[in-house]
Amino acid sequence: MRRILLSALALLGAASAAPSAAWAQPAYPEKPIVMVMPYTPGAADALMRAMSDHFQRTLGQPLVLMTRDGASGVVGMRYVASSAPDGYTIGQTPMTAIVVQPHMVRGAGTNPENFEAVCGTNENVLGIVVRADSPVRTLPDLVAEGKRRQMSFGSPGPNSLPQLGVWRVQRATGVEFNHVPYRGEAPHLNDTLAGRLDFSAAVVSSAAELVQAGRMRLIAVFSNRRHPDFPDVPTAREQGIDALQLSQVGIYAPRGTPAPILDRLEEACRTGLETPAVKQVLATTRAPASFVPRAQLNTMLREEFATYGRILKELGVQPE
Repeated sequence: MRRILLSALALLGAASAAPSAAWAQPAYPEKPIVMVMPYTPGAADALMRAMSDHFQRTLGQPLVLMTRDGASGVVGMRYVASSAPDGYTIGQTPMTAIVVQPHMVRGAGTNPENFEAVCGTNENVLGIVVRADSPVRTLPDLVAEGKRRQMSFGSPGPNSLPQLGVWRVQRATGVEFNHVPYRGEAPHLNDTLAGRLDFSAAVVSSAAELVQAGRMRLIAVFSNRRHPDFPDVPTAREQGIDALQLSQVGIYAPRGTPAPILDRLEEACRTGLETPAVKQVLATTRAPASFVPRAQLNTMLREEFATYGRILKELGVQPE
């Protein structure tokens, strides 16, 4: 009888302790969230600082920015991938570091399977610019001129997304341009202005001031929508040339991060992009908001990774 009574008391104690244990689970987040920035400080940092204020208001904890730049985003995003999957270390990057760099850097550690997408935040719209006094006014003009004579263009680097946008133009039309890769945007834009290059392939935000000052002309964008600052400039597809080259920026967490945490982060991201402060930053930096749910972004990662594998193989790129 005594043994039965002790067993009953033990069961009762376990039953009463179970809700307490569940209740004791800490709510996420209970400390600041580290946001890894894998490039040198710039417009992306301004966006994340504005998002940090929103996270503080909605989740009770801020984003703490950590710069870990190098190897075109690989250094920082590898750090994210190797961090604990607890929602306290995440990173923001264009897709390049995840879908392009692993094909170029042996053992990069930034393949899509190493991450859980949180959300897409904005798009770095890519386009083609020429000098303001150039006779080329449209993308078909550029193609026609390129078939008449050898033309050279600059981009921010070998196998960069702006360069791959021009590669898509070449594949779609049969024209051949001479690519001159640079380190970053400013040098090739300056050489186009100086007449040493015929045109530049660039992130539109990098050339926007030159275009608005009347020194350069934007003739096409590689997005599926027109840039809001230049609504009169049609996309490549609108000009009859199938050259879609997206540069979606997103937030990522390490693979294995629990779904409830990802859900909270995704919702904070979605609502953050709707706040006036974040909208103002995106307008100032000329990077249009582009919210992408995490399930869709994960699908985009896999598809783009496979696509770039084929493109870079065709270009003869070997991982180093």
